[in-house]
Amino acid sequence: MFFLAFALACAAFPASADDVLTVGGIHVDASAQSASAAQLTAVAQGRPKAWSVLYRRLAKQQDWAKEPRLDDAALQRIIRTFTAKNEKRSTTRYVADVSYTFSPEGVSKVLAGVGVNFAQTQPKRILLVPFAPNYSHSSMWTAAFSGTRYATSAVPFSLPGADSFDVPFDSVNWIDVEPFAARIRAGEAVLVQASPNGKTMTITLKRVGQGELPFKTSFDVPMLPGGAAATYSSAADATVKAIEDMWKNHTAADFTSQGRLTADVRIASLAQWASLQAQMQAVPNVAGVSVQAMDIGEARITIAYLGSPDQLKDAMAQQGLTLVRNGGEWSLSGAGTP
Repeated sequence: MFFLAFALACAAFPASADDVLTVGGIHVDASAQSASAAQLTAVAQGRPKAWSVLYRRLAKQQDWAKEPRLDDAALQRIIRTFTAKNEKRSTTRYVADVSYTFSPEGVSKVLAGVGVNFAQTQPKRILLVPFAPNYSHSSMWTAAFSGTRYATSAVPFSLPGADSFDVPFDSVNWIDVEPFAARIRAGEAVLVQASPNGKTMTITLKRVGQGELPFKTSFDVPMLPGGAAATYSSAADATVKAIEDMWKNHTAADFTSQGRLTADVRIASLAQWASLQAQMQAVPNVAGVSVQAMDIGEARITIAYLGSPDQLKDAMAQQGLTLVRNGGEWSLSGAGTP
Protein backbone atom coordinates (compact mmCIF):
# COMPACT_ATOMS: atom_id res chain seq x y z
CA MET A 1 0.00 0.00 0.00
CA PHE A 2 2.88 2.31 0.81
CA PHE A 3 4.46 1.81 -2.61
CA LEU A 4 1.16 2.31 -4.45
CA ALA A 5 0.50 5.57 -2.63
CA PHE A 6 4.11 6.61 -3.10
CA ALA A 7 3.99 5.93 -6.85
CA LEU A 8 0.81 7.98 -7.20
CA ALA A 9 2.39 10.83 -5.28
CA CYS A 10 5.42 10.73 -7.58
CA ALA A 11 3.43 11.20 -10.80
CA ALA A 12 4.40 14.18 -12.95
CA PHE A 13 3.00 17.37 -11.47
CA PRO A 14 2.70 20.98 -12.65
CA ALA A 15 4.96 23.50 -10.91
CA SER A 16 3.07 25.98 -8.79
CA ALA A 17 3.88 29.69 -8.87
CA ASP A 18 6.43 31.28 -6.61
CA ASP A 19 5.74 34.57 -4.83
CA VAL A 20 7.64 36.35 -7.57
CA LEU A 21 4.86 35.34 -9.99
CA THR A 22 2.09 36.84 -7.87
CA VAL A 23 1.02 40.42 -8.59
CA GLY A 24 -1.12 42.02 -5.92
CA GLY A 25 -2.91 45.29 -5.36
CA ILE A 26 -4.48 45.59 -8.82
CA HIS A 27 -7.49 47.88 -8.28
CA VAL A 28 -10.52 47.01 -10.40
CA ASP A 29 -13.85 48.80 -10.74
CA ALA A 30 -16.52 47.78 -13.23
CA SER A 31 -20.28 48.06 -13.74
CA ALA A 32 -22.62 45.75 -15.63
CA GLN A 33 -26.23 44.62 -15.72
CA SER A 34 -25.72 42.28 -12.75
CA ALA A 35 -23.34 41.86 -9.82
CA SER A 36 -21.81 38.68 -11.23
CA ALA A 37 -21.29 40.23 -14.67
CA ALA A 38 -19.66 43.27 -13.04
CA GLN A 39 -17.27 41.01 -11.14
CA LEU A 40 -16.28 39.10 -14.28
CA THR A 41 -15.70 42.37 -16.13
CA ALA A 42 -13.62 43.80 -13.28
CA VAL A 43 -11.41 40.72 -12.95
CA ALA A 44 -10.85 40.71 -16.71
CA GLN A 45 -10.04 44.42 -16.52
CA GLY A 46 -7.22 43.72 -14.08
CA ARG A 47 -5.54 40.89 -15.98
CA PRO A 48 -3.59 43.01 -18.52
CA LYS A 49 -2.55 45.42 -15.74
CA ALA A 50 -1.18 42.52 -13.68
CA TRP A 51 0.63 41.10 -16.70
CA SER A 52 2.34 44.42 -17.41
CA VAL A 53 3.48 44.70 -13.78
CA LEU A 54 4.77 41.12 -13.81
CA TYR A 55 6.62 41.53 -17.10
CA ARG A 56 8.52 44.58 -15.87
CA ARG A 57 9.29 42.79 -12.62
CA LEU A 58 10.79 39.79 -14.39
CA ALA A 59 12.36 41.18 -17.56
CA LYS A 60 15.44 43.34 -17.75
CA GLN A 61 14.75 46.99 -18.49
CA GLN A 62 16.40 46.70 -21.89
CA ASP A 63 13.68 44.15 -22.81
CA TRP A 64 10.66 46.16 -21.62
CA ALA A 65 9.85 47.25 -25.19
CA LYS A 66 9.42 43.55 -26.10
CA GLU A 67 6.45 43.11 -23.74
CA PRO A 68 3.97 40.77 -25.48
CA ARG A 69 0.46 42.20 -25.82
CA LEU A 70 -1.81 39.33 -24.80
CA ASP A 71 -5.55 39.13 -25.38
CA ASP A 72 -7.85 38.03 -22.58
CA ALA A 73 -7.92 34.40 -23.67
CA ALA A 74 -4.12 34.22 -23.61
CA LEU A 75 -4.01 35.91 -20.20
CA GLN A 76 -6.50 33.43 -18.76
CA ARG A 77 -4.29 30.57 -19.95
CA ILE A 78 -1.24 31.84 -18.04
CA ILE A 79 -3.00 32.98 -14.85
CA ARG A 80 -3.30 30.14 -12.38
CA THR A 81 -5.59 31.82 -9.86
CA PHE A 82 -6.67 35.14 -8.37
CA THR A 83 -7.86 36.42 -4.99
CA ALA A 84 -9.72 39.61 -4.09
CA LYS A 85 -9.59 41.91 -1.07
CA ASN A 86 -11.48 45.05 -0.08
CA GLU A 87 -14.47 43.97 -2.11
CA LYS A 88 -17.46 46.28 -2.54
CA ARG A 89 -20.54 45.11 -4.38
CA SER A 90 -23.88 46.44 -5.50
CA THR A 91 -26.44 45.01 -7.88
CA THR A 92 -24.56 46.50 -10.83
CA ARG A 93 -21.03 47.33 -9.64
CA TYR A 94 -17.97 45.48 -8.34
CA VAL A 95 -14.86 47.09 -6.77
CA ALA A 96 -11.87 45.22 -5.32
CA ASP A 97 -8.09 44.92 -5.04
CA VAL A 98 -7.13 41.73 -6.86
CA SER A 99 -4.00 39.56 -6.71
CA TYR A 100 -3.18 37.43 -9.75
CA THR A 101 -0.89 34.39 -9.59
CA PHE A 102 0.70 33.39 -12.89
CA SER A 103 1.74 29.95 -14.09
CA PRO A 104 5.54 29.60 -14.40
CA GLU A 105 5.12 27.30 -17.39
CA GLY A 106 2.78 29.73 -19.11
CA VAL A 107 4.98 32.74 -18.44
CA SER A 108 8.10 30.93 -19.63
CA LYS A 109 6.46 29.93 -22.91
CA VAL A 110 5.22 33.45 -23.62
CA LEU A 111 8.57 35.05 -22.86
CA ALA A 112 10.53 32.40 -24.73
CA GLY A 113 8.42 33.29 -27.76
CA VAL A 114 9.85 36.82 -27.78
CA GLY A 115 13.37 35.80 -26.76
CA VAL A 116 13.19 37.12 -23.19
CA ASN A 117 14.51 35.20 -20.20
CA PHE A 118 13.03 35.91 -16.79
CA ALA A 119 14.30 36.00 -13.24
CA GLN A 120 12.60 33.02 -11.64
CA THR A 121 13.57 33.32 -7.96
CA GLN A 122 12.26 35.63 -5.28
CA PRO A 123 14.94 38.26 -4.49
CA LYS A 124 16.23 38.36 -0.93
CA ARG A 125 16.96 41.53 1.02
CA ILE A 126 20.39 43.00 0.42
CA LEU A 127 22.53 45.55 2.25
CA LEU A 128 22.97 48.79 0.29
CA VAL A 129 25.90 51.04 1.29
CA PRO A 130 26.04 54.51 -0.39
CA PHE A 131 29.54 56.10 -0.75
CA ALA A 132 30.03 59.79 -1.63
CA PRO A 133 33.02 59.41 -1.45
CA ASN A 134 32.75 57.55 1.91
CA TYR A 135 29.72 56.20 3.72
CA SER A 136 27.81 58.56 6.01
CA HIS A 137 24.32 57.89 7.34
CA SER A 138 23.59 61.64 7.24
CA SER A 139 24.84 62.34 3.70
CA MET A 140 22.55 63.58 0.93
CA TRP A 141 23.39 60.48 -1.08
CA THR A 142 22.30 58.13 1.72
CA ALA A 143 19.15 60.19 2.26
CA ALA A 144 18.19 59.60 -1.39
CA PHE A 145 17.65 55.89 -0.55
CA SER A 146 15.94 56.45 2.82
CA GLY A 147 12.29 56.41 3.80
CA THR A 148 9.52 54.49 2.06
CA ARG A 149 10.29 55.67 -1.44
CA TYR A 150 11.62 52.29 -2.55
CA ALA A 151 9.42 50.11 -0.35
CA THR A 152 8.10 48.28 -3.42
CA SER A 153 11.46 47.80 -5.14
CA ALA A 154 11.82 44.42 -6.83
CA VAL A 155 14.98 43.88 -4.77
CA PRO A 156 14.36 44.87 -1.13
CA PHE A 157 17.29 46.56 0.61
CA SER A 158 18.33 48.08 3.92
CA LEU A 159 20.94 50.72 4.78
CA PRO A 160 23.63 50.31 7.46
CA GLY A 161 22.05 53.03 9.59
CA ALA A 162 24.10 55.21 11.94
CA ASP A 163 26.99 52.72 12.20
CA SER A 164 30.42 53.91 11.17
CA PHE A 165 31.92 52.40 8.05
CA ASP A 166 35.50 53.48 7.47
CA VAL A 167 36.70 51.10 4.74
CA PRO A 168 37.36 52.84 1.37
CA PHE A 169 35.06 51.83 -1.47
CA ASP A 170 37.72 50.12 -3.60
CA SER A 171 38.97 48.05 -0.66
CA VAL A 172 35.63 46.76 0.64
CA ASN A 173 35.04 43.01 0.52
CA TRP A 174 32.46 40.68 2.04
CA ILE A 175 34.33 40.36 5.35
CA ASP A 176 33.99 44.12 5.87
CA VAL A 177 30.22 44.25 5.33
CA GLU A 178 29.21 40.85 6.71
CA PRO A 179 28.57 42.11 10.30
CA PHE A 180 26.17 44.76 8.94
CA ALA A 181 24.53 42.31 6.50
CA ALA A 182 24.05 39.70 9.23
CA ARG A 183 21.74 42.05 11.14
CA ILE A 184 19.23 41.93 8.30
CA ARG A 185 20.08 38.33 7.36
CA ALA A 186 21.43 39.41 3.98
CA GLY A 187 23.77 37.18 2.04
CA GLU A 188 25.09 39.95 -0.18
CA ALA A 189 25.62 43.69 -0.35
CA VAL A 190 25.76 46.32 -3.07
CA LEU A 191 28.09 49.27 -2.52
CA VAL A 192 27.12 52.37 -4.49
CA GLN A 193 29.64 55.16 -5.06
CA ALA A 194 28.56 58.55 -6.45
CA SER A 195 31.33 60.63 -8.01
CA PRO A 196 30.61 64.07 -9.59
CA ASN A 197 32.34 64.35 -12.95
CA GLY A 198 31.70 67.71 -14.62
CA LYS A 199 28.24 67.67 -16.18
CA THR A 200 27.59 64.09 -15.11
CA MET A 201 27.74 61.96 -11.99
CA THR A 202 29.36 58.54 -12.25
CA ILE A 203 27.61 55.81 -10.29
CA THR A 204 29.68 52.71 -9.57
CA LEU A 205 28.05 49.56 -8.20
CA LYS A 206 30.08 46.89 -6.48
CA ARG A 207 28.30 43.66 -5.55
CA VAL A 208 29.88 41.46 -2.87
CA GLY A 209 28.55 38.25 -1.40
CA GLN A 210 29.50 35.27 0.68
CA GLY A 211 31.65 32.90 -1.37
CA GLU A 212 31.32 35.06 -4.51
CA LEU A 213 33.77 37.15 -6.49
CA PRO A 214 32.99 40.91 -6.41
CA PHE A 215 31.17 42.26 -9.47
CA LYS A 216 31.50 45.89 -10.50
CA THR A 217 29.66 48.05 -13.05
CA SER A 218 29.20 51.78 -13.58
CA PHE A 219 27.08 54.30 -15.50
CA ASP A 220 26.66 58.08 -15.74
CA VAL A 221 23.65 60.25 -14.90
CA PRO A 222 23.36 63.94 -15.88
CA MET A 223 23.78 66.70 -13.31
CA LEU A 224 20.33 68.30 -13.04
CA PRO A 225 19.66 72.04 -12.82
CA GLY A 226 17.77 71.49 -9.56
CA GLY A 227 21.06 71.05 -7.73
CA ALA A 228 22.65 68.19 -5.80
CA ALA A 229 19.41 67.01 -4.18
CA ALA A 230 17.67 66.59 -7.55
CA THR A 231 20.70 64.86 -9.06
CA TYR A 232 21.06 62.45 -6.14
CA SER A 233 17.35 61.64 -6.34
CA SER A 234 17.59 60.87 -10.05
CA ALA A 235 20.79 58.88 -9.49
CA ALA A 236 19.10 56.83 -6.76
CA ASP A 237 16.27 55.91 -9.15
CA ALA A 238 18.78 54.80 -11.77
CA THR A 239 20.74 52.87 -9.12
CA VAL A 240 17.71 50.92 -7.90
CA LYS A 241 16.85 49.99 -11.50
CA ALA A 242 20.47 48.89 -12.05
CA ILE A 243 20.35 46.72 -8.92
CA GLU A 244 17.11 45.14 -10.15
CA ASP A 245 18.74 44.38 -13.51
CA MET A 246 21.78 42.98 -11.69
CA TRP A 247 19.49 40.56 -9.87
CA LYS A 248 17.66 39.66 -13.08
CA ASN A 249 20.94 38.99 -14.90
CA HIS A 250 22.10 36.79 -12.03
CA THR A 251 18.91 34.72 -11.74
CA ALA A 252 17.32 34.78 -15.20
CA ALA A 253 16.81 31.29 -16.54
CA ASP A 254 17.70 30.75 -20.19
CA PHE A 255 14.65 28.92 -21.51
CA THR A 256 16.50 27.83 -24.62
CA SER A 257 18.63 25.80 -22.20
CA GLN A 258 16.81 22.79 -20.79
CA GLY A 259 18.31 19.95 -18.85
CA ARG A 260 17.68 16.90 -16.73
CA LEU A 261 19.42 15.54 -13.69
CA THR A 262 18.92 12.47 -11.55
CA ALA A 263 18.92 12.86 -7.78
CA ASP A 264 18.61 10.46 -4.85
CA VAL A 265 16.05 11.32 -2.18
CA ARG A 266 15.67 9.79 1.27
CA ILE A 267 12.01 9.26 2.19
CA ALA A 268 11.03 8.82 5.85
CA SER A 269 7.25 8.78 5.29
CA LEU A 270 4.51 9.76 2.88
CA ALA A 271 3.99 12.95 4.88
CA GLN A 272 7.64 13.88 4.47
CA TRP A 273 7.49 13.12 0.74
CA ALA A 274 4.33 15.21 0.38
CA SER A 275 6.14 18.12 2.02
CA LEU A 276 9.12 17.67 -0.29
CA GLN A 277 6.82 17.50 -3.30
CA ALA A 278 5.06 20.70 -2.28
CA GLN A 279 8.43 22.44 -2.05
CA MET A 280 9.43 21.20 -5.51
CA GLN A 281 6.11 22.40 -6.90
CA ALA A 282 7.01 25.93 -5.79
CA VAL A 283 10.25 26.01 -7.83
CA PRO A 284 9.36 27.90 -11.03
CA ASN A 285 12.06 26.44 -13.29
CA VAL A 286 11.24 22.81 -12.44
CA ALA A 287 9.44 21.57 -15.54
CA GLY A 288 8.66 18.10 -14.22
CA VAL A 289 9.65 15.28 -11.89
CA SER A 290 9.52 11.54 -12.56
CA VAL A 291 10.51 8.52 -10.48
CA GLN A 292 13.18 6.23 -11.91
CA ALA A 293 13.47 3.75 -9.05
CA MET A 294 12.26 3.31 -5.50
CA ASP A 295 12.82 1.22 -2.44
CA ILE A 296 11.80 1.42 1.20
CA GLY A 297 12.98 4.77 2.51
CA GLU A 298 14.55 6.09 -0.70
CA ALA A 299 13.85 7.02 -4.29
CA ARG A 300 15.73 8.10 -7.38
CA ILE A 301 14.02 10.88 -9.32
CA THR A 302 14.72 12.71 -12.56
CA ILE A 303 14.16 16.47 -12.55
CA ALA A 304 13.53 18.30 -15.81
CA TYR A 305 14.50 21.95 -15.41
CA LEU A 306 14.92 25.21 -17.30
CA GLY A 307 18.12 27.24 -17.11
CA SER A 308 21.35 26.02 -15.54
CA PRO A 309 21.96 23.58 -12.65
CA ASP A 310 23.25 26.47 -10.51
CA GLN A 311 20.05 28.43 -11.12
CA LEU A 312 18.06 25.32 -10.22
CA LYS A 313 20.04 25.00 -6.96
CA ASP A 314 19.42 28.68 -6.12
CA ALA A 315 15.70 28.42 -6.88
CA MET A 316 15.38 25.26 -4.80
CA ALA A 317 17.25 26.83 -1.89
CA GLN A 318 14.63 29.58 -1.74
CA GLN A 319 12.02 26.87 -1.20
CA GLY A 320 13.99 25.19 1.60
CA LEU A 321 15.43 22.44 -0.60
CA THR A 322 19.09 21.46 -0.77
CA LEU A 323 20.41 20.10 -4.05
CA VAL A 324 23.98 18.82 -3.71
CA ARG A 325 26.37 17.22 -6.15
CA ASN A 326 28.96 14.78 -4.80
CA GLY A 327 31.23 13.63 -7.59
CA GLY A 328 28.90 12.78 -10.43
CA GLU A 329 25.82 12.13 -8.30
CA TRP A 330 23.10 14.50 -7.09
CA SER A 331 21.12 14.28 -3.87
CA LEU A 332 18.05 16.27 -2.86
CA SER A 333 16.86 16.96 0.66
CA GLY A 334 14.48 19.23 2.50
CA ALA A 335 13.45 19.97 6.05
CA GLY A 336 12.85 16.70 7.87
CA THR A 337 14.81 14.59 5.37
CA PRO A 338 16.69 11.82 7.21
